[in-house]
Amino acid sequence: MTTESRQQTRIYVQAAAAVCEDKKGADTRILELDPIDSGLSDFFLVTSAANDRQAIAIADEIEDRLKKRFGVFPNSIEGRRQGQWILLDYVDFVVHVFLADRRAFYDIERLRNSARPLTPAEFDAELKTELAAKTLAARSKAAEKAKPVAARPRPKKPARKVLRPAARKSRPAEKKTAARKSPAKKSSPRKPAAKKKNR
Repeated sequence: MTTESRQQTRIYVQAAAAVCEDKKGADTRILELDPIDSGLSDFFLVTSAANDRQAIAIADEIEDRLKKRFGVFPNSIEGRRQGQWILLDYVDFVVHVFLADRRAFYDIERLRNSARPLTPAEFDAELKTELAAKTLAARSKAAEKAKPVAARPRPKKPARKVLRPAARKSRPAEKKTAARKSPAKKSSPRKPAAKKKNR
């Protein structure tokens, strides 16, 4: 079960527990079942009624409220006619509405001793804390998205090496060899100019 669906199940359980309180159910308890031990459900909601009419009224109101507010229907309902032990199976959680003597006889809390028992007030406080943390996380995520692009920290890119062609060096050795190959012209000896005779 994902965290999202578990929180949704908690909201349904909270709504059902509120009905038990409104209809004067006695000693209402929410058992958070051990996932290894439970196998099928995550929560049991257990409450007691003074008589069968009250038990039926509690069960009917839970079914009606979850249907109207959340569009959730029980997978199965058992024991409604007798009203001594009414079971509403919502798969992820199960509601047990007992007559007080039937509850003492079957003692579900003892049978599920690995479960964590919570009062509706404790359960409500835990749910509020979870929802507040979820809201805070969603707000911080939205605020991060809303930041202008310039304000967001940019990831550092590794510095790239710029490869430049090596500057050509003058090659004095080549000049010298070129000078050797083309020898300078030897100047031919000049003949002395002929002297003019005076007449």
